[in-house]
Amino acid sequence: MPNHANIYANQADMYEQLVSKQASLYETIQTIIPVEGLDIIDMGAGAGRLTRILAPQAKSIVALDESESMLRITADHLRKADLNNWRTQVADHRHLPVANHSADLIVSGWSICYLGNSDVDQWEANIHQVLSEIRRVLRPGGTVIIIENFGTGSETPQPPDFLTNYYRLLESEYGFSHTWIRTDYTFESVDEAEMLTRFFFGDEIANKVVSEQLKHLPECAGVWWLMV
Repeated sequence: MPNHANIYANQADMYEQLVSKQASLYETIQTIIPVEGLDIIDMGAGAGRLTRILAPQAKSIVALDESESMLRITADHLRKADLNNWRTQVADHRHLPVANHSADLIVSGWSICYLGNSDVDQWEANIHQVLSEIRRVLRPGGTVIIIENFGTGSETPQPPDFLTNYYRLLESEYGFSHTWIRTDYTFESVDEAEMLTRFFFGDEIANKVVSEQLKHLPECAGVWWLMV
């Protein structure tokens, strides 16, 4: 598999090109909680795929990520949209640089998983610390929504084995509700699909794209939410 930490630090533009091939998740979030007028935090905002769709309706939004390169892309898009209700900051999920009870909604897409990977030492302690920080930051009655990989290249859920314990913990230990959605990629050509999938997902997915001549790559995502 490609080195995602290196991609986020040094190839943010290519990553943004990949995720731009997915449909908006605004309606998915809106069905859980209406976002208009809320103070929102996007944990692991990356290139801003969630920040950018939520910012126009939010009272305020804070985009946090470990990668300054990714946050620069987020900021550029928000400036071009002529929005001024936002800020970005480099941060670790386990130590959020945000005041107590300052947010109505926290969203995190495809990000907490890097701390919840069962191959990572102390992954359960990581998740406990992340959830403790989320509870600290949310106002009473606030909501957290977590979106994670549930199977790239799959039309039905096939979550990665190294994340299933983390997903189970969200529901059994922390009381999250759960569903899944499709987050398919639609590319301009098979060549583009191969280039972008090999770049981020590696040879297995890219070879599938080539062998099946795919311009439309199915993907499933798990969605977990909790009101505190």
